Amino acid sequence: MFKRLFKNNPEKAEMSFFDHLEELRWHIIRSLIAVVAASILIFIFITPIYSKVILGPTRSNFITFRILCRLDHWLNLGSKLCAAHMNIKFQNLEVSGQFMLALTSSLILGMIISVPLIFWEFWRFVKPALKPTEAKYTRGVVFWSSLQFFLGVFFAYFCIAPYAMAFFSNYHISSQFENIFTIQSYLDLVIQLVVGLGCVFELPILVYFLTKVGILTPQFLRTYRKQAILVIVGIAAFIAPPDVTSQIVVSVPLYLLYEISIYISRRVLKQKEEDEKKWV
Repeated sequence: MFKRLFKNNPEKAEMSFFDHLEELRWHIIRSLIAVVAASILIFIFITPIYSKVILGPTRSNFITFRILCRLDHWLNLGSKLCAAHMNIKFQNLEVSGQFMLALTSSLILGMIISVPLIFWEFWRFVKPALKPTEAKYTRGVVFWSSLQFFLGVFFAYFCIAPYAMAFFSNYHISSQFENIFTIQSYLDLVIQLVVGLGCVFELPILVYFLTKVGILTPQFLRTYRKQAILVIVGIAAFIAPPDVTSQIVVSVPLYLLYEISIYISRRVLKQKEEDEKKWV
């Protein structure tokens, strides 16, 4: 199997199955080392990171609210875009809860920060299996994959998380109930949003490669657009909080990503046809 996979690289093709596994193991080890190193560095500064970054979307003076408030005043909309006052309280229910929370948060942030290196290590393992022409069209794949992932992360952190917290903190079904969240429930929500949207934003990159290998076509994507919209709504319902506003805010950019993917697929197919004509 590996001889066929790495037929464009004779040195790699002659390696045994266990040699390839050993090489893959070292790529994984280097990725894990990067994650651990980043996690340790974050853990050292976890207190200011929690105060200024992780808990940022829970405050009324968060940068997203400030920008929209200025836009609101500039357009004279009557404070419709400004966030409602948020006085969010958190509680810890476990003896070791805060310490374990610091470890978990450090590990998650370490993984997010290390994404470019993880992509790079995976790319180094796969690249020898590609033909020179295939490798040519995949230049910059690590940069673009990382960029798409971080765009999803930033969109979730700056656009979805703050308004999700504004909605839930001010939602009441009775005046006798007080919203006091556990910090773990908040962290779970943020991780779900940030990691989920970071992965979903990789759709254009996935479509690019699937079109390259002939699995996807722009016609296929256009034909199944309606079904794709239903899938997008389902993904938004899974990733976003259960309020309608958050799900709409998530669904719209996902649909735009789908349309961008159709454009990318069309460009890739057109380029493939032009290359084939050159060889005729």
